Amino acid sequence: MFGKPKTEKLSYGIVGLGRFGSALATELAKADADLLVIDHDEEKVRALRELTDNAIVVHSLDKKTLAETGIQNCDVAVVCIGEHIEPSILTTLNLVDLGVKKVIAKATSAEHGEILRTRVLDVIQLSEKINIPKFAVPDKMVGSTVAQSELRGRFGLNIIAIVNGKDVTESVHPDYVFRSGDCMFVSGSEDNVNRLSAWIDG
Repeated sequence: MFGKPKTEKLSYGIVGLGRFGSALATELAKADADLLVIDHDEEKVRALRELTDNAIVVHSLDKKTLAETGIQNCDVAVVCIGEHIEPSILTTLNLVDLGVKKVIAKATSAEHGEILRTRVLDVIQLSEKINIPKFAVPDKMVGSTVAQSELRGRFGLNIIAIVNGKDVTESVHPDYVFRSGDCMFVSGSEDNVNRLSAWIDG
C-alpha cells in the first residue's frame, strides 16, 4: 500500500493508464514526484514499474479497493478514465470521500466536466437516447428491494449507483434495500425518465 511520503514533494496517484494517464505518469516520474499508478491492465502497469515501484493492478475502482492501494495518502489524485463517464464520476466521488486533498478528473465533454466539478448530478444527457438523472428515493420505495421496485420492467431504467451521504454503492444488486436518504442514479431514455419522475411525484 502506498504510504504517506516522508519527503516534502507532492505525491500523485494516477487512476487509468491510457495514453493520457501514461503520459502524465511519465512526466511526473521525470520530475521525480512520488507516484502511485493503478489500472486493470497488467501490461500497462508492468510498463510503468520502470518509473515507479508503486504500480498496482486493480480489477475494481470501488472505495474499498482504492483504499487498499493507499491512494488516499496522495496529495493529488488524477482520474484518467474520462472516456467512460460512469466509472469516472463514481471513482471521483470515491476519491473525494476517501479524503484525497485534491482530485483532478479528465472529462470528455463540458457536461462531464461540470458534473465532476460540482459533484452534483441532476440530469446528464449522453446522447439523444440516454440520460443519467439523479432521483431522491421516495418514501414509498424505502424498505423495498431493487428487484421489488421493478424500475427496469416498469420504466425501462437501470440503476447505476446509489448514494447516501458519503456512502456510494456503485454495484447495485437486486436485493439492495432502499433506505431513507438514498439518491439513485439511473440511466435510460428521456421518455422513461419522465415516466419515473411522474410516478415519484404522483
